[in-house]
Amino acid sequence: MTASPSAAGGRNPGPQEAGYKPDPRRWRALWVTLVAGFMSLLDVTIVAVALPTIQRALHASPAQVQWVVSGYALAFALALVTAGRLGDALDRRRIFLVALSGFVIFSAACGAAPDITLLVVARLAQGLAAGFMAPQNSALIQQLFRGAERGRAFGYFGTTVGISSAAGPLTGGAVLALTSGAQGWRWIFYVNVPIGILAVLLGIRLLPRTRRSGRGHLDLPGVLLLGLGVLALMYPLIQADSGGIGRLWWLFPLGAAVLAVFARWQRRLLARGAQPLLDPRLFTAVRGYAVGAGVGTLYFIGFSGVWLVFALFYQHGLGFSPLRSGLAVTPFALGSASAAVVAGRLVDRLGRLLTVCGLIGVIAGLGGTALLLRFAPLDTAPWFAAPVLFLGGTGGGFVVSPNITMTLRDVPVRMAGAAGGALQTGQRLGAAVGTAALPGLFYLVLGRSDDYRSALVAALGAALVGMVASLALAMFDWQRDRRMRRPHRKCPEEVANNPVHARQT
Repeated sequence: MTASPSAAGGRNPGPQEAGYKPDPRRWRALWVTLVAGFMSLLDVTIVAVALPTIQRALHASPAQVQWVVSGYALAFALALVTAGRLGDALDRRRIFLVALSGFVIFSAACGAAPDITLLVVARLAQGLAAGFMAPQNSALIQQLFRGAERGRAFGYFGTTVGISSAAGPLTGGAVLALTSGAQGWRWIFYVNVPIGILAVLLGIRLLPRTRRSGRGHLDLPGVLLLGLGVLALMYPLIQADSGGIGRLWWLFPLGAAVLAVFARWQRRLLARGAQPLLDPRLFTAVRGYAVGAGVGTLYFIGFSGVWLVFALFYQHGLGFSPLRSGLAVTPFALGSASAAVVAGRLVDRLGRLLTVCGLIGVIAGLGGTALLLRFAPLDTAPWFAAPVLFLGGTGGGFVVSPNITMTLRDVPVRMAGAAGGALQTGQRLGAAVGTAALPGLFYLVLGRSDDYRSALVAALGAALVGMVASLALAMFDWQRDRRMRRPHRKCPEEVANNPVHARQT
């Protein structure tokens, strides 16, 4: 069973088609969702620089304090697809506002936690709220915008994703520098509260209500299977610091098997005419979705892990403070922010070529940074690396934003939440692999050589492997697009009976 072009594989209708009427508040509503999305993604990395302070203040063990980061990431990933499906079936506005309110409440609970146990519990709840909020962001963009405006909106969304991930170490370092005493780490969580309350109030006023699809049934077996599969894949990774990969390796094949059962169950539901949790036609009939999800997952393996590696190198290897360490990687965030906005305007014209060029820029930027930090004098190396990091960040801005746009632009609005949730689940899995593998390799090389420079080069080299794999997939998709657009010398009857040609026309 395949979706019709209008339902899944074809281009989205223009602003004046299919009864679409632009909401006059759509751009203000977009900024509400972007602020909320920025907070939820920033909290993935902002806490990392405060972990030593938290450990000392709450007298926690290294394994306990690691769950402050990994517990949030795990709960975030587990909620995404289910939350997206609920938004599609019910009301995205309501789910977004409830999740945002919960995020604010649990942020306050994290800041007020008297011991490590309650902090971890609050972080798990905060991650769950963030996971319910995140897929509504991309779904609301698809609901509110069409045509070239959608590309611009996704450009801003991609900017938010890039900046929030890269700015976490800098923001955390700045908060710790501005606050004093052993309890200053609490303000890393408290800063979410006033911003979040303002976003809730504006969201109540500006966000549009979603017309019910009439399909409110939730595939509970699918929720269970997907949750178990993602949990089995992520749990060994988030326990990597305590030898989890070696002890729990058997969870990887188990997780893959559970996800295979989940995929078969989804196809079975679709064949029976029921509504699956994650429609398989997203991957088989929606143009660009499967490739875009793969490009994003591979890119985030390298993209997410490098920030921890840079923090380890600058703080432990060069003795930088958390704030100075964050400032050292700020050029990447600046390049990413400026490029992502421009990319949103170019993606309709250049398509996948934009992603290819962006990945080449990221590879050149990170590769050049690794060489400079390896061979340049240590007292000047960070200065020499800044413009090369800016190049890498500019490339990153041409990757995240266009890839999100091309992955989701042909998804029907009725599937938008589940599609956005699945896309971000892949990114979270990639991020989990990167944040476990790259610091692990860094410490492995450091233990053998006692050379921070060699450890940095090895970890960044591993990150580049993920980037190169992402580039290969993007180039494959770009070349396929070029072949499909190339005119064919065929007889009229053959052309008329070609289903690909029929979709394009």
